Parts: sequence; C-alpha cells; structure tokens
Amino acid sequence: MPSWVSPSPSLAVTTPMSRTSLEAWLVLLTWVNCASVRWATRVQDIFTAGKLLALGLIIVMGIVQICRGEYFWLEPHNAFEFFQTPDVGLVALAFLQGSFAYGGWNFLNYVTEELVDPYKNLPRAIFISIPLVTFVYVFANVAYVTAMSPQELLASNAVAVTFGEKLLGVMAWIMPISVALSTFGGVNGSLFTSSRLFFAGAREGHLPSLLAMIHVRRCTPIPALLFTCVSTLLMLVTSDIYTLINYVGFINYLFYGVTVAGQVVLRWKAPNMPRPIKVSLLFPVVYLLFWAFLLVFSLWSEPVVCGIGLAIMLTGVPVYFLGVHWQHKPPAFHAFVDALTRASQKLCLVVYPQMDVGSAESQEQQEPMCHGGDPDAPQN
Repeated sequence: MPSWVSPSPSLAVTTPMSRTSLEAWLVLLTWVNCASVRWATRVQDIFTAGKLLALGLIIVMGIVQICRGEYFWLEPHNAFEFFQTPDVGLVALAFLQGSFAYGGWNFLNYVTEELVDPYKNLPRAIFISIPLVTFVYVFANVAYVTAMSPQELLASNAVAVTFGEKLLGVMAWIMPISVALSTFGGVNGSLFTSSRLFFAGAREGHLPSLLAMIHVRRCTPIPALLFTCVSTLLMLVTSDIYTLINYVGFINYLFYGVTVAGQVVLRWKAPNMPRPIKVSLLFPVVYLLFWAFLLVFSLWSEPVVCGIGLAIMLTGVPVYFLGVHWQHKPPAFHAFVDALTRASQKLCLVVYPQMDVGSAESQEQQEPMCHGGDPDAPQN
C-alpha cells in the first residue's frame, strides 16, 4: 500500500501560526529527505500508521455514536436536505475539493524507479490503497456527522479536532496531535514524490540539468528537493487554503486528463508498443468523461480561481521556449549556466547518476543535460 496519501482538506488549519509552523516543518522534512531516502520512507511509514490509527479511533467513536442512536444527520430526510440552492458548478467544485483527500493514488507513479518490481507492486499498491483510503475516509466522515451538524463541519478549521472535543473529553488532545501527524506525513510524502518529477524532467532535458543530480554518497536528489521546497514555500503566500486547493486541484486534474487521453491515443496509434501494465480502455474513457464534467463546470463556477491556476501553469511556457526550444544559445548563456551548475555541485556535493554510457537512452539524456540541447556545443 502506498504511503503517499494526502491529508484531508478538513484537517487543514488556516491560521497564520499554522502557516509558519508548516514552513518550519517543510524545511525540516526537506533536510530529512536530503539526508537519506531510508529516513524519508521511515518517517512516511510511521506517520501514515499514526494517521490510520487516529482515523480508526474516529470510525470506532462513530460506530459507538450510531449504537447510541446519535444519527440524526444520517437519516435520509436530513442527509439529503439542501442548505443552499443546488448548482451543478458547486457540485463540480465540491468534487474538485473532495478529490484532494484522495490525491495520493497518483503519487506512487512518481517513484517507480525506486520500487522493487514496479510492474507487479505498482498496480497491487494502487488496487489495495484506493479501496482502503475510500473506506477509511468515507466512514470517518460518517462518524463526523454523528457528532456535528453540516454547519459545524463547514465552520470548523479542523474537523477531527472539533470531533475530539465533543466526544473524547479529557482525551481530546489526541486529535490535535493526530492532525499534526497527518499533515506532517502528507507533506513528507508530497515532498518525496514531487521532487522526483523535477528530477525526471531535468534528466529528459526539460529542466536545468542541475535538478537531475544526486548526492555523491547519500544518492538523494538534493537540488530537486530544494527546488520543491522553495516552490512550495512560494505557494504558501495565499491566506486561503481552499483557494490553494482549487488552484492545485484544477491544474492536477487538467494534467491527469491530458495524460490519460495520451494513453488512449497511444493505444490507437501504437497498438504494438510494449505495455507491462495494461488495462481495459473502458476505465480511461469513463475517467475522461468525469474529467470533462469536473473541469468544465469548475471553470464555470470559479472562473477567476481556475483562470489563475491556468495562468500559473502557463508560466512554464516561456521557460520551455528559453531552456528547451531555443537550440542555438549564445556561448555566454552556456558559460553562465555551466558556472552556476558547477558552483551548485560544489555546494550540494551532487553529480549525475551513473548510467550505461554506451546506451542510446544515456546519450539522449546526457546531451540536453550537459549542453542545453545545443548540438554544436563542445564536448568535455
């Protein structure tokens, strides 16, 4: 089961102090991930176990509440009561925000190179984790409404904490600690996996080659981790966590849909391509239909937020044209990049991963990394 499970939005606390604490924890976790892959995975395992234990306690308390007859908001005539005018755009936005809690299904794909037997363990982990996470989160939310009204749920910055204050009495301190564990583990998992995206992008020549380097002894992608940390800190300038979720959710689902559509196109244009992991086309088609509904109506419901998300995404276009598409860069540009790369290598003690030099894949990866994609650049 993958440990990269994002924390539920209901666990987010939006006070300035929490943002400051999150920044401090983010820096600490970046150091842990830079120091050792083993440390990072151990931290993830421990805090995921702590999160699941806390959610298990919430579910048990919910069952106790139901046995006591405390299920007013679960009765059909109350559960399906409208608190505001129904709107398909708000429904799509609710799906977009709610899906943030299940975003971990995708993260294990980022670290397939570090998995043992990924062709077997990757699908197995996803098949096990998605039903498990769905079960746990659904029943945790059922437990919440046995002690809280929908209005209280919406008003609470940390639903689990409010739930604990209502039902756990003197043991209510368990929930704030559990929320901290949940957030800590979620940040660690996101940091561990997202840094591998920058690492892979740099290795393919789409980002500065420095991001494709690893530490000489620890074998951790320190530049990619530091870049992930800095970019994450920049995202924390917003004061509204739900706006940030909308930004990230809209961009994520936009790329999820494009990626899945690409798989469908490849199945049609390259039917004989080797596919170690292959599924029926029914699944991507159903996903794309849901994806179209989600994005179209989210854009219609929150055009400004989704537009800002698109604008953030489009900032990568000039970077692509400057760094990748522009092949014949002036020598001064290469000299500056090389000097910056060497200085960063000395500072972080990083080098390129060892690869089979004679392979075509190695040559394809090394050319854009070493020479910025310029075929006329001199060989070292």
